[in-house]
Amino acid sequence: MAILGKHVILEMKGCSKDIINSVSSVKDILAKAAEASNATLVDVVCHHFSPYGVTGVAILSESHISIHTWPEHEYAAADIFLCGNTRDPHSAALYISQAFHAKETFTMELKRGDFHSQNAEMVCQQQ
Repeated sequence: MAILGKHVILEMKGCSKDIINSVSSVKDILAKAAEASNATLVDVVCHHFSPYGVTGVAILSESHISIHTWPEHEYAAADIFLCGNTRDPHSAALYISQAFHAKETFTMELKRGDFHSQNAEMVCQQQ
């Protein structure tokens, strides 16, 4: 049996404070990241916290993309979980990193639903 999905975790440093503190920007980036990964967008919901920070979730037919931002630290974290083999979470990750103008991006990939592997393989890389 193949894996059920891939879950890419992003750590982004040196992000644009203005972009990651804007609900409209984060919402647009989530929608375009879904498109970049060839996923089917169902809805996008975002919330702005006071005094700053945005949390957003793109609900996808294939699972979800979520983002949490800390503009005061120029930091953003994202999870991209896509089911199946025809969607590309790394394309979404690259799009988000570039759209946030991240100076450093670290990714980790988890293979979800890999019930036959004896050891969970984690691939960590810096973009």
